[in-house]
Amino acid sequence: MKVSMLVYILVLINIVLLVTGQLLFKIGLTRTGAMTLQNLPAVFLSPLIWTGLGLYVIATLIWFAVLSRAQLNVVYPLQSLSYILALVGSIVVFHEQVTPMRWVGVAVILVGVVLVSWQAKI
Repeated sequence: MKVSMLVYILVLINIVLLVTGQLLFKIGLTRTGAMTLQNLPAVFLSPLIWTGLGLYVIATLIWFAVLSRAQLNVVYPLQSLSYILALVGSIVVFHEQVTPMRWVGVAVILVGVVLVSWQAKI
């Protein structure tokens, strides 16, 4: 039996929530400064950090729904799409530079995801 479309949608939502959480963590840390003992209270009181943590909680609940419907060896490799989305987010949000070799890495990840998910079974 093939992995249902619902599972793929849930994995995609999970990935988007995780990457959004990471972007919020980075924005929050950029505003509070590098995490040190001196600014630890500011980091942990940051609404951006807490929002990112909240997204992680929601993503984890969605991940539970995914795991209850599909094989781990099929769905976990799909999480590598988060690397690609995070890279795009870093470009859009933080204007970070991405080297050509990283783009080659993105292509390799995409090929790997296709190979792993092709003809996947529950």
